Amino acid sequence: MRELDATTFDEAIGGEPVAVDFWAPWCRPCRALEPILAQLQGRVPVVRLNIDEYPEIAARYEILSIPTVKLFVEGEPRGTVVGLRPLAHFESWLAEVLPAGELDGLAVQGQPDA
Repeated sequence: MRELDATTFDEAIGGEPVAVDFWAPWCRPCRALEPILAQLQGRVPVVRLNIDEYPEIAARYEILSIPTVKLFVEGEPRGTVVGLRPLAHFESWLAEVLPAGELDGLAVQGQPDA
């Protein structure tokens, strides 16, 4: 999972849908969420931001609890999941916050060439 910083954050969220995992290394639920988010990668790109290193970005998006995953589309937050949740929860969440065409297009883009 790609780590964001103060110079890459705005660019990463500025275009196509992307899920941002707001996390910290000391957070056990954050570490437990990593493999779940890795499975989500095929549906939507997932990146992460360490809130201890970039508290100003976490404050900008009112991150009060971690783990928090926010979906951004063209720089705007479109949805939020707070806490450790199973993969099925994230899949349902994406289906709710992204139109089917966007989600299908992302899944196709994520598939390796045969």
